[in-house]
Amino acid sequence: MTALLPIAKADTVAGWRPHLVALGAAWAAILLLFARDGADMVRIWWTSATFNHCLLVLPIIFWLVWQRLPELRQLSPAAWAPGLVVIAAGGLAWLLGEAGSLALFRHAGLVLMLQGAAIACLGKAVSRGLAFPIFYAFFLIPAGEELVPPLQTLTAEMSMALLALVSLPAHIEGIFISTPSGLFRVAEACSGVRFLVAMIAYGALVANVCFRTWPKRLLFMVASIAVPILANGVRAWGTIYVAHLTDNQMAVGVDHLIYGWVFFALVIAAIMAGAWRFFDRKPGNPWFDPAALQGGKPGVPSRAAQLAAAAVALAALPPLWSAGVAAAGRVEAPRQLTLPNVPGWTRIPATSGRAWTPRFAGADLMRVARYRNGAGQEVDLAIAFFSRQDENRELVGYGQGAAPPDGAWSWTADLPAPAGGKAERIAGEGVARDVVSFYRVGDILTGSSAGVKLETMKVRLLGGPQRAVAVLVSSQAPGEGLNPRPAIDAFLRDLGPVESITDQARAPR
Repeated sequence: MTALLPIAKADTVAGWRPHLVALGAAWAAILLLFARDGADMVRIWWTSATFNHCLLVLPIIFWLVWQRLPELRQLSPAAWAPGLVVIAAGGLAWLLGEAGSLALFRHAGLVLMLQGAAIACLGKAVSRGLAFPIFYAFFLIPAGEELVPPLQTLTAEMSMALLALVSLPAHIEGIFISTPSGLFRVAEACSGVRFLVAMIAYGALVANVCFRTWPKRLLFMVASIAVPILANGVRAWGTIYVAHLTDNQMAVGVDHLIYGWVFFALVIAAIMAGAWRFFDRKPGNPWFDPAALQGGKPGVPSRAAQLAAAAVALAALPPLWSAGVAAAGRVEAPRQLTLPNVPGWTRIPATSGRAWTPRFAGADLMRVARYRNGAGQEVDLAIAFFSRQDENRELVGYGQGAAPPDGAWSWTADLPAPAGGKAERIAGEGVARDVVSFYRVGDILTGSSAGVKLETMKVRLLGGPQRAVAVLVSSQAPGEGLNPRPAIDAFLRDLGPVESITDQARAPR
């Protein structure tokens, strides 16, 4: 009987080899098809401090698989067609992301297609044994920057609550907090999103490696999310309080000191110390029961090759569809944008007030001009034209619009919106400005970012002109405590239908 053991081991290795070869070929082909998205993800991992932790995810996945090798060797891979459903879902996510210029969806779609290829080529039993390593690949997706605005607001509100506890008078407006010692802004870097996304990935790893029961895993994940958010609020409050007790320069120095890895290491240590006594997975515990997973006959090598080919063919459909629709709806940008002549208003040089220019990176054309009427009211009109939206050429998205991140102006509040638009108040160094924004995509005029994305998806999925236009009307407060909105409303009344301006800008010349 002992003489049969090497033969059984050899048979096991031989059974794995064709399935791993098929999986490797499928992965290589999918990564080649979506090389732009793969390279974009790697670039983000490398250059964005928020996602530097993603560079560790691949080694962690390999380590998780290596930990499971003793159990995996007792399984026989068998190609499994339902894995193609995951690839189809990934292809659809990628297509929606490509249509809506949503990098998050494209990156998620690529990861889903790679996961689906693993499930299809290795089979049901092996995929169940590798369930967590396959799931953990989701942390390769650079996601989380969308949380920056709400986390900024939450951090500011927590700081206000803590300032009230120490009886320090303060006033909040959006993400600006004023105290007797100065004006403080909860910047994008202070939102805490960088540590939060890394902590979620770390928390998921610890929950799997150190716990065996789901209630304990879920409680640890809740702590991994809640504690960093609360700690960041305490950090922001501490910076303001130190400034009150000493001076702003010392507060900035303390903030830079405690906001680094020392602060976050202490948070991680606190979470781990609180959870340590509840760890219930011991070294050497099996990761899964191979006997409970293995079923059916060993896989047929030719079946693995067939499913690998089907996986690649299925993954190739979305980019082919997108390229065909884009070619049919492509238009040329006009050579210039003609600003409208508005009855009762005259264009003047923008020499007074604090300078303001919206950001629409990737726009084919953009013009900003200032108008004044007989009553002395002044507004700034900005028009941006996109012949086509794609990556880094988006009408709406992070970094685009009236108050780009880390710019001279910051969002403070949403205001009552006009029909077909949105209104917001922005501020910079104590100066307030109101902005009304209109977006024209396809057949709609809207102020909703979601509306822009949905209409962009429709046009790029089903065909139609790819042009998109933004029209922003803004006015700075004429004095402290004075409302700039009447000037904007007067300009819009005299301008007439915004659709006529956007359609004129969209017309090719």
